[in-house]
Amino acid sequence: MEAKNINRYLKSIINTMNDGLVVVSPDGSILMINKAFETLTGYSEDDILGKPCTTLGCDACELHMQSEKGQDWWCALFNPDHEDMKRCRCNFIGKDGIYIPVLKNASVLRDENGAPLGAVETLTDISEMDRLDQEVIQLSRQLEIEDGFYGIIGSSAAMQGVFDVIEKVAISDAPVIIYGESGTGKDLVARAIHQAGSRKERPYIQFNCAALNESLLESELFGHAKGAFTGAYRHRIGRFEAANGGDIFLDEIGDIPLSVQVKLLRVLESKQFERVGDNAPINVDVRIISATNKNLEELIGQKKFREDLYFRINAIAIHLPPLRERVQDIPLLVSAFIRKHQKKSGKRITGLTRSAMELFIAYHWPGNVRELKSVLDYAFILAEEGMISIDHLPPHMVEKPGTFAAPRMPGEIRKQPAGARQRTYFKGAEGDPGQKKELVDALRRSKGNQSQAARLLGINRVTVWNRMKKYGIDLERVMTV
Repeated sequence: MEAKNINRYLKSIINTMNDGLVVVSPDGSILMINKAFETLTGYSEDDILGKPCTTLGCDACELHMQSEKGQDWWCALFNPDHEDMKRCRCNFIGKDGIYIPVLKNASVLRDENGAPLGAVETLTDISEMDRLDQEVIQLSRQLEIEDGFYGIIGSSAAMQGVFDVIEKVAISDAPVIIYGESGTGKDLVARAIHQAGSRKERPYIQFNCAALNESLLESELFGHAKGAFTGAYRHRIGRFEAANGGDIFLDEIGDIPLSVQVKLLRVLESKQFERVGDNAPINVDVRIISATNKNLEELIGQKKFREDLYFRINAIAIHLPPLRERVQDIPLLVSAFIRKHQKKSGKRITGLTRSAMELFIAYHWPGNVRELKSVLDYAFILAEEGMISIDHLPPHMVEKPGTFAAPRMPGEIRKQPAGARQRTYFKGAEGDPGQKKELVDALRRSKGNQSQAARLLGINRVTVWNRMKKYGIDLERVMTV
């Protein structure tokens, strides 16, 4: 094809591009766009040609009007001292008002004398890249467990019931709320609902509503326009906008301020919201999954939570049992976490001793599964190989509530001066004098071996250890008297 004929086919050529293209005149009006630009922004040629490029609301543009600056250029792109500004990551505003994250490459066209003729910009859509970045962040926060139901471990009847509910609600678009104590795995249940549902290929956005103050919370959820407040140098896409077409998980929803609850209610009722600093309504299709460890009905009575919002988010409720109510799942959880630690640390630790497992079963677990994981993290630091024993567990595991014990290293025996009063670690430590004497006798007969003393008394080693603490028995003194 001869060069002189290329101009005849220029429009067809640029329409083969995958990236959006826009040509801007020196005065800022839009001269040309391609089909990819129309697909990306929603604007047709009739909508946009001849309009100022500011219509696109790019948050990376730096405009300097001649009337204010007295310069011979009005946009930083045409400033010859800013050649490095031709490539940047920014957000455009599409015809529907939605922010579009793009990678912008720009080049100024100049005549033989160096005077600008216009600018050509290509726009690469990176919204999928942003979505994948969010997905990586969310996945990195999940427990690295390969077993179970979508990563949730449990064979108890209570958890099987939870799994059944998850499968049923996943196919619905109705709002779901998850109730449960801290550490029970509400975030895992929310992700399971997403992964089992029809929106699993769409975005999944997770946000903790208790993490920010009121003003920052509104901006995080609904986004803000450039210049909305001090420090708002760019457009910000909010969590709802990022979740469009998918699911958003709002953890600790009971901590949302009343002013933000009003906006959240509007999203549920009309599927619309406005960004901070902007009055243009944004339409979104998002299923809301929320969670709380608070009693929302009590908060309603205290005028801290809107009743109408409560009825909206409470369409389907899932109640997670605390770990103490599903103790049969503890061995499964322990095995799963130990496998994870084995891969990570390389240590040849095979499990828990019988006495340590008995203690795990008997313990109250106020922090639930999160606390169990933390305890095993601690144990893996102290243990080298073989089995994790009681000596490898944190002190609070073996002390009853309402007590105090000085920190100790595994196997350490605290010494006290002769004649000093025995330290009491438990309330009501007087106990049964006969039981105390039997224990002291058994310890002496076993030469201080607590496991052998347990066999002599017909009890387990954990009980021996607890009674020693209960009665303030110092093993060193017992063996020297």
